Amino acid sequence: MNGWSPSRSYDGRRMGALSLLLGFLPVVLFLAALILMDSYELVTRRSILAALMAGAAAALLCSLANQLLVVHLRLDVDVLRRYVAPVLEESVKAMYIVYLIRSSRVGFLVDAGIQGFAVGTGFAIIENLYYASATRDQGLGLWIVRGLGTAVMHGSATAIVAILSKSLTERRSSMSPKLFLPGIALAAVAHSLFNQFILSPFVSTAAMLIVMPLLVGIVFERSEKATREWLGTDLDSEVELLDLIQSGEIAETPVGTYLASLNRFPGRVVADMLCLLRIHLELSLRAKGILIAHSAGVHLPVDDQVRANLEEMRYLERSIGKTGKIAIKPILRTSARDLWEIYMLRG
Repeated sequence: MNGWSPSRSYDGRRMGALSLLLGFLPVVLFLAALILMDSYELVTRRSILAALMAGAAAALLCSLANQLLVVHLRLDVDVLRRYVAPVLEESVKAMYIVYLIRSSRVGFLVDAGIQGFAVGTGFAIIENLYYASATRDQGLGLWIVRGLGTAVMHGSATAIVAILSKSLTERRSSMSPKLFLPGIALAAVAHSLFNQFILSPFVSTAAMLIVMPLLVGIVFERSEKATREWLGTDLDSEVELLDLIQSGEIAETPVGTYLASLNRFPGRVVADMLCLLRIHLELSLRAKGILIAHSAGVHLPVDDQVRANLEEMRYLERSIGKTGKIAIKPILRTSARDLWEIYMLRG
């Protein structure tokens, strides 16, 4: 007799499935809750899928790096788990966040946080699959700590990196790499403290489940309020400026005075600059209109007029050239959020 029985095999499979469910379901549900909190629908399904895949790729890369450190460089496993892995994993996960922010693919703290949590979720799914295969005979107690706690930790830590990095780059109006370091450092410290189990494993997991989602939720609520205020303020000023351009009264404004001062450029180029400013305003207002409609539950498609404006904008940018784009920069809004609006319309 080898001690095997069909019922034992069935119980093992059922326990394994329940363990995986404990590891995956809560963090996926929390990600879904964050998406539902996004009343302006800033993040598309395609963006969420890309973030999940980026997190999964980061997990595979970190797994290879960890094996290299332990097997080939003889690094102590406890040192790896407590100190090295947190820094390595948070840095690798942050690479996709850095790409999103620097390429103006996130416009607000809300979408930064959602995509950050999605990256962490993708990472946790791959990591938990690995641990499920390596520790299939362990009980539910381990998975409450290993699966559920770690999954929420990974998602929340990367969300913090994204939120803090977006906040700093926005406030400083800079994409300097050093502005991403505070978020990565904070996430690595939280990750390291979790791995060291200074408190009991169950208490550490309970604290992570309470504190991290609460922190992310508070940031989301404040960001939603800031988004509403930004929409209202910018909308009024852009409508006023567009009316002045369309009515021909722009010459009496500071914008018109500035354009008149660009007499070193041919008149045709200055006219193209004014057209570019008008199209930027029209596209920005369209983007804001779409966001406001989303918050009311109405979906406005990107129509042919928007696509025509995008095409004309590309033509005008080529027409005025690099020097012209530099000259018009003082009156043309090109902040990360303004560029994000254009990216959103391009789909």
